[in-house]
Amino acid sequence: MEEKTYINICKAFSDNNRMKIFEMLREKDMCAYEILKHLNCSQPTLSYHMKLLTDSGIVNGEKRGLWKHYSINYGLLDEFQHYFENRCEEQK
Repeated sequence: MEEKTYINICKAFSDNNRMKIFEMLREKDMCAYEILKHLNCSQPTLSYHMKLLTDSGIVNGEKRGLWKHYSINYGLLDEFQHYFENRCEEQK
């Protein structure tokens, strides 16, 4: 994986609302409407946050009917974790 991917993941996690969304998705896959009910933001703001999360790769988005459904990409998060573990080992 390219280093730019790791940078985009860090950027995606750098906002309180995106962290809240991530925590919600850890509990279960959700559609945009469900996520919006739990956040104090507008639909366009949610779309912006979801775009950053999906563009980074840590969240998957799938269109089903009128709403997009989101889930966590655990495979990418595992790679992200291994990257930092390996970097820490190299520094020792």
